[in-house]
Amino acid sequence: MEESMLVPPWLEKLLSTNFFTVCKTHSDSARSECNMYCLDCNGDSFCFYCRSSRHKDHRVIQIRRSSYHDVVRVSEVQKVLDINGVQTYVINSARVLFLNERPQPKASSGTSSSTKGVSHICEICSRSLLDPFRFCSLGCKE
Repeated sequence: MEESMLVPPWLEKLLSTNFFTVCKTHSDSARSECNMYCLDCNGDSFCFYCRSSRHKDHRVIQIRRSSYHDVVRVSEVQKVLDINGVQTYVINSARVLFLNERPQPKASSGTSSSTKGVSHICEICSRSLLDPFRFCSLGCKE
């Protein structure tokens, strides 16, 4: 058995997609925010109504926001992607992971008290991690 899964063809497009824009087709509707992504179509983000009409039997994941950063629920993405080594967080009672890196500002001269006890950092962007994970986001693992 192969040690690591190959990067799926939809992952790079997912990581570069803009979410939380208003749907051009359903802009007059209440739930018209584009926060869905279809792994089968591998296109642009879309809204709740587009999902019902165009992606009914497709593999769709919902993107959420946390502090202006895009996250996805672990329960949705772990079925289609190897997320081993990626730091997860609990936000609004759901375990999530960040789509893209969130570089941590470098400490000014000397060692700051916030980084003193940090023993785990992201291998790509050097963000401090809470647990012995290797990456802070899917984008850093890619």
